[in-house]
Amino acid sequence: MLTRAVRILDAFGPDDHVLTVTDISRRADLPLPTAGRLVGELVRHGLLHRDEQRRVRIGVRLWELAQRASPTLRLRDVVMPFLEDVHAVVGHSAQLGVLDGDEVLFVERLSAPRAVVNLTRIAGRLPLHVSSAGQVLLAHSSPDLQERVLSGPLPAMTAETITDADALRTVLARVRTRGFAFCAGHVHPDATGAAVPLRGADGRVVAALSLVIPNDEHAWSRVALLQSTARAVDRAMRRGTLVQ
Repeated sequence: MLTRAVRILDAFGPDDHVLTVTDISRRADLPLPTAGRLVGELVRHGLLHRDEQRRVRIGVRLWELAQRASPTLRLRDVVMPFLEDVHAVVGHSAQLGVLDGDEVLFVERLSAPRAVVNLTRIAGRLPLHVSSAGQVLLAHSSPDLQERVLSGPLPAMTAETITDADALRTVLARVRTRGFAFCAGHVHPDATGAAVPLRGADGRVVAALSLVIPNDEHAWSRVALLQSTARAVDRAMRRGTLVQ
């Protein structure tokens, strides 16, 4: 029962906020009567909400529980003032990503009306090899995770995405040496991603702070800003003894 309920919740993606029961049945690979019954149970508990057109969306109760229990809540509280500052200077997208499985999960994102295209969303994910935040997290992850990603498929999002394992291994070593990742056109041809690691009180990398900026000759100049911001965040982390 619990596994089926999780499959129903997983049917909702970052861009799929409203679904019909038929949609949920298909995406969760459940018989329509089963999906309908479980959706009804989840609605009764407030985890899903059904509107007047009988369409289904995530319920407020699920959001409330997630916020209350989120292991990234303290991290976000510490980082948010710095994220706002760097976003104000850059005027494009600034975001915070954490490692979750074999992906980077974005837990915060600030943007602007005229910001360069950014395909990430809050609670959205990307493969680790694709984005600057993902490369930072992968470079500082366990050897087992690195080898698993390097040995698996590395799908491309653009012609610049790294799809060769040897090339990715070289990039990860460079990220560790330089202290930042720089991905020009890896996710979208018009955008550059730049990211730096953020460390907890114990020195381990717990997140990546990244920018999505225009893919032009000015992109490199934003790396120094990111690095100085990361140093300030790391000091705040140590003062707050934040350990993920």
